[in-house]
Amino acid sequence: MAFDSLSEKLQNVFKKLRSKGALTEKDVQEAMKEVKRALLEADVNFKVVKQFIQTVSERAVGQDVLTGLNPGQMVIKIVREEMVNLMGSETTEIKLLPSNEITVVMMCGLQGAGKTTTAAKLAGQFKNKGKHPLLVALDVYRPAAIKQLEINGEKVGVPVFTMGDKNRPVDIAKAAIEHAAKNHNNLVFLDTAGRLHVDEDMMKELQEIKENVAVTYSLLTVDAMTGQDAVNVAKSFDEQVGIDGVVLTKLDGDARGGAALSIRAVTGKPILYVGMGEKLEDLEQFYPDRMASRILGMGDVESLIEKATAAIDEEKAKEMSQKLKKNGFDYNDFLDSLDQMDKMGGMQSMLSMLPGMGSQLKNVEIDDNAASHPKAIILSMTPEERANPDLINVSRKRRIAAGAGVDISEVNRFVKQFEQSKKMMKQFSGMMGGKKRRGGMRFPF
Repeated sequence: MAFDSLSEKLQNVFKKLRSKGALTEKDVQEAMKEVKRALLEADVNFKVVKQFIQTVSERAVGQDVLTGLNPGQMVIKIVREEMVNLMGSETTEIKLLPSNEITVVMMCGLQGAGKTTTAAKLAGQFKNKGKHPLLVALDVYRPAAIKQLEINGEKVGVPVFTMGDKNRPVDIAKAAIEHAAKNHNNLVFLDTAGRLHVDEDMMKELQEIKENVAVTYSLLTVDAMTGQDAVNVAKSFDEQVGIDGVVLTKLDGDARGGAALSIRAVTGKPILYVGMGEKLEDLEQFYPDRMASRILGMGDVESLIEKATAAIDEEKAKEMSQKLKKNGFDYNDFLDSLDQMDKMGGMQSMLSMLPGMGSQLKNVEIDDNAASHPKAIILSMTPEERANPDLINVSRKRRIAAGAGVDISEVNRFVKQFEQSKKMMKQFSGMMGGKKRRGGMRFPF
C-alpha cells in the first residue's frame, strides 16, 4: 500500500515510546521530530505537518499523559485521533435523491487519474445496491475514451449513453438527462474530458455543464501517486469549478500517500472513495478512522470483514466451517476459497488489513496471479480425486500434472500447500469464525 514506508517509520517511533516506563517532555519532542520527518518524506503538505505536530505535542505533554500508567500508548492514541481529524472524522457518502428524481454525478479530473474506470466502478457498485445508473461519455476529444467507457460499462452491466465525438459535451449531457428520465435511470455519471494539466478550456467546459445540468455532486478523481500535485489539482478544481469530494486512486501503488493526509486539510473537501486496484470491488468507501489504523499498523479488520461479507456465500461459509471442524475439507472447497479470496482482493490485500501484518509483508512477495496454477491443477483432477484428497498417488499426480500443463514437482508442492492451508484455515476459523457478523455470517477459513 502507498503508506507502507510511512507506516513502518511510525511503528518504529512508537516502539521506542512503548519501551519507556515513563515519558519526559524531551522524549515526546524527540518522537515528534521523527514523526514530522516521516510525514514530510511521505509527501504530506508541510503546513499540514506543522499544525499536526503542534496539536499532537500540546496534547501529549499534558500531565495526564506523561504520568499515566501507559504513557507511550496514550501518545499513540493521540496521534491516531489527530490523524483521523486530519482526514475528516466523519465518513462522507454520496446521498442519492429520492428514486423518482435523478442524481447527477459529474466525474472530473486529469488524464490518467483513473476517472473513466472510477465512474464505471461506482456505477457498478450502485447497480449492485439496486439503483439504475447510466454512464455518459462526454470526452469528445478522445474517441478511445468513449470506447473505454463502453467497455467498462459492459463489464459492470451498466448502459452507456454516447453521441459520438461530433457534439458539444454540454449538449450530450442535456440529452443524457432526458434519456435517463425516459428510461428510468435515477443515477447518472457524467464522464467528462480530462487534460494532461489544468487549463482554462477544461474549467470553462465543466462550468458550462454545471450551468446547464442540475449536477448533484462534482467528484474529482486524483492519482495518489502524484503526491502533493494531487492536492494542488484538487485545490485548483475546487476554486474554479467547485467540487463536493475526492476519489483518490492508485492507493495500492508504490506511492508515498501524502495526498490522503493532506487533501481534506488543504481543500476542506472530503475523500469519498479510494481506489485500491483494478477490480470493481477495489474501489472502497473512505473511512478516516480505518485509514488511520492502517497507516499506524493497527490493521483494518472492519474492512476485511465487510469484504468477506460481500464476497462469501453464507451457506457455503457454514458448510466449509463444518468441514474444517470434521477434517473433511477437500479440493472443491479449496477451489471455492481461492475464488472467494480473489473476490476479496487477493491474499496480499487481505493480510495487509490484519493488525501488525503491514511491516511483516514488506519484503514478502505474494503473487496473487499464482492462484491460476493451483486452479489448473484442481481442475485436472477427477471429481473423485477432488472430493477425496487421499486418493492422489504418484501415478495420479503424473496425469494431473500433464492435464494442468505443469511439472510434477509443482503438483507435489501444491499438495503440500493444500495440507498447510488446511491447517492454517482451521486456525483462522477458530480465531475469527466465532465472531458472527450480519445474520450469523462467518469467515470460511
